[in-house]
Amino acid sequence: MATAASNTNSIQATVREADGKNVARRVRRSGKLPGTLYGAGAAPVSISVDPRQVTAILRSATGHNTIFDVELDGSATKAMIVDWQHEPIKGHLLHVDLKRIAMDKMLTVRVPIVLKGEAAGVKLQGGIMEQVLREIEIECLPADIPANVIVDVSELVFGQVLRVKDLPHGGKLAFLTDEEQPVAHVVAVKEVVEAAPAEAVVEAAAATSEPEVIKKGKQETDAAPAAEGKGKK
Repeated sequence: MATAASNTNSIQATVREADGKNVARRVRRSGKLPGTLYGAGAAPVSISVDPRQVTAILRSATGHNTIFDVELDGSATKAMIVDWQHEPIKGHLLHVDLKRIAMDKMLTVRVPIVLKGEAAGVKLQGGIMEQVLREIEIECLPADIPANVIVDVSELVFGQVLRVKDLPHGGKLAFLTDEEQPVAHVVAVKEVVEAAPAEAVVEAAAATSEPEVIKKGKQETDAAPAAEGKGKK
């Protein structure tokens, strides 16, 4: 299992002497990304960074949980991405918040849950796998942050629910999400039967009875001339 700390990415940052929307716009026009570096008991610092480096980290296997070096003023500090903003139309990064990380302090993060294998309830019983919970909140040291939590669901059948307490964690992680929280189960394929609207039922009944009335009327009409002819004879 890959861990966030195993990624050796680094970000080169420079201090922004001024702050504000106008300054942020000028930073973006220069090809840089405005951001803030804070945490670990130190004062927040307004910085500018290379947006390509931030994007590479966000798209990596460990994503925003990646631990990396921020190189600033000739020194490096461990950090991670805790927040970022995108331009809504083109998707360009607008701002990023970086948090200093102490490698000997426990962290609380959320990591994705990955289901592995084909459940017996799907393969043998014709059901559909439904994943109810896709992320789990954990507490661990920065070096132990996993890229994801993988669980084998091949033995999962109808009537069985996979819960947080069933997820593997190897002892280095503490699950903070309720251990009884459902993660996944196999559900039956539901047949959707649409009931006919009341109006359609009434119209169908009318359409069914109408030919009988017409047929009866024709029989009476045909019989009348025969009776008149018989009387004339």
